[in-house]
Amino acid sequence: MEPEAQIWRDRLNCTVSKIDAIFEAALGRAQAVMDEDALHAWLAGTDVVCALGRGIELPLYYLDEMPEVVKHSDTAILPEVADICTLLSKEAVRGSIGPFLGTLAQVARRLDNADLLRIWLRMIRKMVAEAKDGTAPLLARAPYLFAQLSLPAVQAWVAYGMNVYRDYPHRLPDYFSLTSADSKAMLVKQRSGTLFMDAERQLHMFQRAFFESDEDFRPYSEALETDRKPKPHYDQQGLHIPDVYEDLGTVKGIDRYYALLAHMLAHRAWTKPLLADNFSVFQHIAIEVFEDARVEHLAMQKYPGLRKLWVSLHPIPVPGSCPSGWACIRHKLAMLSYAMLNPAHRYTEPSLLEFVEKFRERFAADPHDPKLAVDLGVGWLAKNYEHDFRKPNVWFEDTEVSYRDDNRYLWMFLEEAEEEDDFHSDHGAQARVDEEDDGLLPPRFYPEWDYQLQSYRPDWVTVFESLAEQGNGAEIDTLLEKHQRLLTQLKAIVDLLKPQQRKRVRYQNEGDDLDLDVAIRAAIDYRIGSTPDTRIMQSHVKDGRDIAVMLLLDLSESINEVPQGAESTILQLSQEATALLASSVEALGDPLAIGGFSSNTRNEVSYSHFKGFKEPWGDAPKARLAGMKAGYSTRMGAALRHAGAYLANRKEEKRLLLVLTDGEPHDIDVADPKYLQDDTHIAVSELASKGVTTYCISLDPNADDYVAEIFGRNNFTVIDRVESLPEKLPKLFMSLTR
Repeated sequence: MEPEAQIWRDRLNCTVSKIDAIFEAALGRAQAVMDEDALHAWLAGTDVVCALGRGIELPLYYLDEMPEVVKHSDTAILPEVADICTLLSKEAVRGSIGPFLGTLAQVARRLDNADLLRIWLRMIRKMVAEAKDGTAPLLARAPYLFAQLSLPAVQAWVAYGMNVYRDYPHRLPDYFSLTSADSKAMLVKQRSGTLFMDAERQLHMFQRAFFESDEDFRPYSEALETDRKPKPHYDQQGLHIPDVYEDLGTVKGIDRYYALLAHMLAHRAWTKPLLADNFSVFQHIAIEVFEDARVEHLAMQKYPGLRKLWVSLHPIPVPGSCPSGWACIRHKLAMLSYAMLNPAHRYTEPSLLEFVEKFRERFAADPHDPKLAVDLGVGWLAKNYEHDFRKPNVWFEDTEVSYRDDNRYLWMFLEEAEEEDDFHSDHGAQARVDEEDDGLLPPRFYPEWDYQLQSYRPDWVTVFESLAEQGNGAEIDTLLEKHQRLLTQLKAIVDLLKPQQRKRVRYQNEGDDLDLDVAIRAAIDYRIGSTPDTRIMQSHVKDGRDIAVMLLLDLSESINEVPQGAESTILQLSQEATALLASSVEALGDPLAIGGFSSNTRNEVSYSHFKGFKEPWGDAPKARLAGMKAGYSTRMGAALRHAGAYLANRKEEKRLLLVLTDGEPHDIDVADPKYLQDDTHIAVSELASKGVTTYCISLDPNADDYVAEIFGRNNFTVIDRVESLPEKLPKLFMSLTR
């Protein structure tokens, strides 16, 4: 510590050891805003808080935060804050001094006025006198309240809670912590701007009159979402919009609602979902800009007045304002977006003007072209890509278009998100794809190995994927009842395979019980003045299985046949075996996905999704399995690459791809049987390099001639008696994952 700092430190009576670590830095900030008398008041206030004996962190709060408070008020506030701390201690308002001192600097920055800050201090005194039980929750929520409301609005909100719940003190914490419906409703009421509840009737009339739509509104409160700021979006539940819109410049709140609804309903009318997995993150961003522009131009063709409204709300990024070393992709695309929206823009950058002109030409040729946004978005990124786009610092200034939604309606995700509230956990695209006549999603292109050339043919095979058509799910339940005895046997096996051992996880802030070793060590550290480790709890988790499984079904024409000695087709036996396997894996708890494939030359490999990894084994997967159909040929290599792409992204330690087939790879456009066999073998090797184990269950009695060369000597099983498939498939899975 510098000599001058040590002199000031010696004037402080508080003996809390941690003060020495922060004192010099805090003193420097204090000297920047305080004269010598104020510095003495600052130290005196620290001593007052320290003498309260309410915890070693409180004098640190006061010492560290008060320079910032003084910066936004005046030096006379110092003893007043110390007096509030004394009052809270004297009145035994539990757990309140820490939140008060910890949030005071944020409140002071928001108010930026000494007189207004003193009004806040008087409100605290009144709370202590009349609603003591609500004081600590109020102080903890203070920064959040002032971020949403003006000081008079905060006063009105606090006064309401005090008056209503004065005689019900047990309800004060719920109100002032914003956990009760009443407190949330009052908070919304105090916000300025246009409230959804006041404009709901007008908004319903707007969507009916302009877009012949009657979607439900799902208002959300930006004020009440502190962990993750919500964004407007459209999904299966309806139109998610803010519960209040402030005026923005000269644009009234109600007009902001109209601009938002017009944009979202334009997407609803003219946007077809795209498969998100086909594009990179940067391609997503670029495609969204062109799709936004396309649907807005379609809307402006019907209602030209929308252009003026949207232009008034669109930011106008300044060329060159994104500094070097930042990721400028959003900045560049925001300029492009504005140029496409406003013909009177003044941008002169050649690449921008080139793509504005390309957009106008493509739109004039066919405004409903589903490839317009994809082609232009991918093309723009290819021409304008910069390595700085990957920088962690992304430039957001003048890039967020407030009236546009988050575009989740544009994207289709085959797998559910890990968390319920993640971006694509409940999007509208799923329903739109289900409504398509053919259910097809955008194609994927894969290479194919040519053993004669000893090289890949790039983008040689086209895979079209879809959600399988649904049948009568009750038929699957009937099949399961038919094999009730086998299910009982499988359940016994499952019980043996379920993880039994438990693994201890140490150094937890919260857990099942106390970790004595760590707790004793922390106590020793505390006694000798060192910082103790607060992670003194331990928990236990199940250990023993970490596996994801993909079952890939051969749906070629040959499985429609009835094998010799059997009573059912291979397709029906495959349905039974798959249902039994899915039921067993569901009980076991391993993530399972089910897909099927067939092919009609390299230009048309069909891939059907019956069940996703995150989808429970229930009515929907059963209905898809019941509707399973077969036809055409077996181009297995492309199907393995496609299924393996989903499996390779899983986080489980072991990833198993089970292939159920009744024959060797073949297709009508390939005369040489070795060609597709070698390609399938290469596909298996590719997946192995990604940590995916491929295992083949073959129903072909002649499979011994080729299956080992494709999958390896230990990675296949040949089932000679096809009618035993329902029994053998689940048991084989159990043995493979034991």
